[in-house]
Amino acid sequence: MLIGNGRVITHDKENPYFENGGVLIKDGKIVEVGKSDVLKQKYPNEEFIDAKENLIMPGIINVHHHIYSAFARGMKSSGKAPKDFQEILENLWWKVDKKLNHEDIKYSALTTYIDSIKNGVTTVFDHHAGPNSITGSLDVIGEAAEAVGIRSCLCYEVSDRDGLDIADEGIKENIRFIKKCQESQQNMLRGMFGLHASFTLSDETLKKCQKAVEGLDIGYHVHIAEGIEDLNNSLEKYGKRVVERLSEFNILGEKTIGVHCIYINENEMEILKNTKTNVVHNPESNMGNAVGCAPVLEMYSRGIHLGLGTDGYTSDMFESLKVGNLIHKHEKRDPSVAWVEIPTMLFKNNRKIAERYFEGTLGVLKEGAWADIIIVNYDPLTEMDQDNYNSHLLFGVMGRDVITTVIAGKVIMRDRKILTLDEKEVFKNSRIVSKKMWLRD
Repeated sequence: MLIGNGRVITHDKENPYFENGGVLIKDGKIVEVGKSDVLKQKYPNEEFIDAKENLIMPGIINVHHHIYSAFARGMKSSGKAPKDFQEILENLWWKVDKKLNHEDIKYSALTTYIDSIKNGVTTVFDHHAGPNSITGSLDVIGEAAEAVGIRSCLCYEVSDRDGLDIADEGIKENIRFIKKCQESQQNMLRGMFGLHASFTLSDETLKKCQKAVEGLDIGYHVHIAEGIEDLNNSLEKYGKRVVERLSEFNILGEKTIGVHCIYINENEMEILKNTKTNVVHNPESNMGNAVGCAPVLEMYSRGIHLGLGTDGYTSDMFESLKVGNLIHKHEKRDPSVAWVEIPTMLFKNNRKIAERYFEGTLGVLKEGAWADIIIVNYDPLTEMDQDNYNSHLLFGVMGRDVITTVIAGKVIMRDRKILTLDEKEVFKNSRIVSKKMWLRD
């Protein structure tokens, strides 16, 4: 298959941009990237997908999502409006996740994965919660990922908030799923070990988690100091800050995703750097929950490995790119910042995080990389080249501009139509299932 006649953004520093380029795909991987007319002459018998002078670029990677939150969209709220992050958790998210059964999880996953595909996302790292439907829940999400055709890394958030038996069940679900994925020979589904956050995890539970992962060569997916409550809890109960506490339990490391990291100090930044922990920034969610602005620019300057996610707020990573650019300008009152850091996080660091779990090269258009490719409807009104395409993406593109999505060489969406399943039927069933969930006690 040859995708051509487009402006190719490769994110490969050796050949970053082709004005009239194309990408040749065979056996799920990229064979050649170059000028479209040259490739057509060289491979005249290949199926040709005409990009019609639109953008051809690598599929987007989202390294922190919450599929379980999907059915909160449009749900009527009851009671008083939350005044802080703790009340948001208690009055919304911890009520939603308790209602979920496996059917709810299935349609939350199918619809979220479809939404991701339609926004050009080809790989999703998800952090699941659902204390009354834990066992087998990761299989349900994994089966949805397989049905849609998207690459995904899953975990279940272990927490003490619903009792020790539920925490133990969460540990078992993580380990069962991790081992299942490791034993599998395919490369589209992986598992890691999920933790909610320091303030909902006792020392005893963290010790259990630490013991459970021995010999598995995986990392944790955990929220770190998202709200001031997490920091205060750690200081009051344990006499140490959140990163310091997690470090003592060997939670941190190059395969661990530490999400948010808003309320951290310089010493904690050094710990994150020295342990090579991946910190994932979620600017829209942080603004929506009014929890504060993560010190991303400071972390970046210290060499901490930073990625970008959505935290369930959206499936459109182009939105996160835009808001990530804005929030730090606003916070610093400096229009000159965040031009380099946020694109680096999304287009370079996210793929490095993904490559720590999936075999092969992701997030770049070059020979030998997985053929995760999107075509984006964009006709630049000014000159576009290898030096300014990030500016075009920032100011000119939204996720809904994605026309075609290819994952591992398979066309999953073409001309905005999902090819792997009946999107209309899925969303029709989702509305029925979600309404039942809303009414469930």
